[in-house]
Amino acid sequence: MPRADRFPLQQGHAAWQIRILIALTKARGRSQISGDGRDLRLDVCRGLALWFVFIDHIPGNAFDWLTIRNYGFSDASEVFVFVSGYTCMVSYGGTLRSRGWPTVIARSLRRSFEIYVAFLLLVIIYLVLAWLSGSYLDETNTKHFFNDPGTALVHLLALQYAPVNTDILPTFVILHLAFPLVLWLMARNAAIALAASFMLYLMVQLYSWQMPAWPTGELYFNPFAWQVLFVVGACCAGPGAPYFAAFLRHRGTIPLAAAYVLFSLIVVLSWRVDAFKWLVPQMIEGWLYPIYKSHLDPARLIHFLAIVVLLTRFVPPGGHRPPGPWMKALIRCGENSLSVFCFSVLASFVAFVILNRVSDGLPMQAAVSALGIAFMITIANLFTWEAKLDRRGPALF
Repeated sequence: MPRADRFPLQQGHAAWQIRILIALTKARGRSQISGDGRDLRLDVCRGLALWFVFIDHIPGNAFDWLTIRNYGFSDASEVFVFVSGYTCMVSYGGTLRSRGWPTVIARSLRRSFEIYVAFLLLVIIYLVLAWLSGSYLDETNTKHFFNDPGTALVHLLALQYAPVNTDILPTFVILHLAFPLVLWLMARNAAIALAASFMLYLMVQLYSWQMPAWPTGELYFNPFAWQVLFVVGACCAGPGAPYFAAFLRHRGTIPLAAAYVLFSLIVVLSWRVDAFKWLVPQMIEGWLYPIYKSHLDPARLIHFLAIVVLLTRFVPPGGHRPPGPWMKALIRCGENSLSVFCFSVLASFVAFVILNRVSDGLPMQAAVSALGIAFMITIANLFTWEAKLDRRGPALF
């Protein structure tokens, strides 16, 4: 990667731009796998999370036992938010050093608008499918729209109404809109930015700060809570990267992370499998439960961060060998996460209808799960092929 002094820096901001550039250079130098500097491990994790989300979104699907939500407090949602914060820092941090703040803000606004439009189109198609099905309006949270379309449309445009399984997108719109502020704080003082993020997260846990939604009262993915994972991801890719590396090298980090992941596994299995109930005392279960996803319960946050520590420590950046077909399929899905996610929401609803009206046997569950993932891979490859023809890089989610 070129030296920092070869990039023009805006006068008056040189010192902190150099700091963020050095941190980004170190982070990307450690994790670079692809020729364009993109860390393919991020795309693999995001692609696998997309497959898990699709399987989990099919009610009654026995194959959801293959996904991570049954083996710990966190699930694929944390993967999306953390990776998004990481990739935003890498992308917009590079834009900042080469083109300055106007371009950073413009690109942030454009990406937020792209997610916003994708959300609206997804909801419209979702509503059409729900209407054509003639039922499942309660299960999909679309009944409110058909009962009061005018009010629902206003709240939809204001990001206050979302059918089931689409509700993470409004939070992503808000997080991307706020990222220039996050980047500005990180560049000024990463410790203060991280402290402010945790303080806001603490206010959610103590006083239930939330953003309004309709008709439930709050967004399912509370941006005031989930922003902390977004900011931590950004910090790990930027100014906080050296400190994160030092934290990983500490001899007590890995044992503590492994112990918490094992503890989470035992607790969750005791909730889902009767044979394991004796492993967890009632006092501990009462202390932990319920683990509130909307507010990103601390148990979920710590569990995911422990997994990040273990994966970063034990999964190498990769070698010079080209990825195999399955790894390449995951990478393609991760590169096109927004489009693939929107398709997965619709495909999971179609699969749910098929299981309810045709057959809910294990062979049919396997068929709809496999076909859905196959279509996701096909769509991802088509989008990557089109992006290469247009010479565009993969977009952020």
